[in-house]
Amino acid sequence: MNSHLFPHIGKVIASTGSRHFPRMLHDLILTQLAVDATHISQLRVSSEGQLRRKISPVYTDSMTALGEEQPAAQLHLTRRKDDMRYVLSVYRASQSDSFSPQERSMLQDFSSLLLPMVEKHIAAIQPCRTDSELQVPQSQGIDTLRRRIEERLVQSGLTLSNRELEVCVGLLAGRTAPELAEQLALKVNTIESYLKRASIKLGISGRHSLLRWMYATEETTAL
Repeated sequence: MNSHLFPHIGKVIASTGSRHFPRMLHDLILTQLAVDATHISQLRVSSEGQLRRKISPVYTDSMTALGEEQPAAQLHLTRRKDDMRYVLSVYRASQSDSFSPQERSMLQDFSSLLLPMVEKHIAAIQPCRTDSELQVPQSQGIDTLRRRIEERLVQSGLTLSNRELEVCVGLLAGRTAPELAEQLALKVNTIESYLKRASIKLGISGRHSLLRWMYATEETTAL
């Protein structure tokens, strides 16, 4: 993953729970893959795994650009949690622009970062949530990143110190080293030192490899 992704990821996280989230998510996908529209939805499944009903479909504004015609090319990726299934769908209007195997593989890998964001966003817009919960979308997004890193650490049998974890989460959220230094009341070279220590422990080369490491394994399937 290239470093230019980090500001886009930060914008998606900051928009969690707001009407801007679908557009931010769509724009993030566009940095990696040309698509005409993006659609996210939540499905409830029975204990036997059968679909019961669709809940709260959310479309990007770009969905209307397809008009009344059925999209010629589409790709759907899913994430299952308990009795809920979160679906990320991307569309192209022209049949000649069908998704290649390489594009399918790339988006499937990328979706392990995107789908947890989708899950958190849909949870934030569900009814019966308190005002205080709706007022902290950015911290919710940060929590999503933190949990994902912690899951990967467990999978890998590795550990990071609290400071190393804070720095990794902050960088993935789109913050720069100077911004993290100000937030954590540390020097910039201290932030870089924590990142270097974390990179050695994770066996990666630095911040540009951190995102790739984070989504390296995830139970995400392409339909």
